[in-house]
Amino acid sequence: MSVETKNKYLKFALIAFGVIFFMIYPLGKVWPAGWVWHGGEGQYYLQMIMGIYAVLGGFLIYASRNPSEHNSLIWFTIISSIVHAGIMAIQALGDAHETGHLVGDVPALLLVAGVLWFLMPGKSKA
Repeated sequence: MSVETKNKYLKFALIAFGVIFFMIYPLGKVWPAGWVWHGGEGQYYLQMIMGIYAVLGGFLIYASRNPSEHNSLIWFTIISSIVHAGIMAIQALGDAHETGHLVGDVPALLLVAGVLWFLMPGKSKA
């Protein structure tokens, strides 16, 4: 895939994932077993996660204008998504009440990380 094509898809992916990150709250309301931890007791947890991901989503949408100027943000999104998914997967495997996350937010975050990693441009040769 050419650099130009990857950049075009990267811009689209940043917008798409940014919008999806804004939708964490509705996803948690529609399918709590796949998106809300601890049985959804109380709204503080979901509001905290929504706040974090809404801010990240806004920055990803902003970064879509010129992704090469926002490599550190994109790499943060990739690495933090892998770490977050890994922690959630381990916790879901250890708690029968949380196994829905293995088909909800865990693969969703790995998808975000994988797509962004694949579309990130390689280092240019000096």
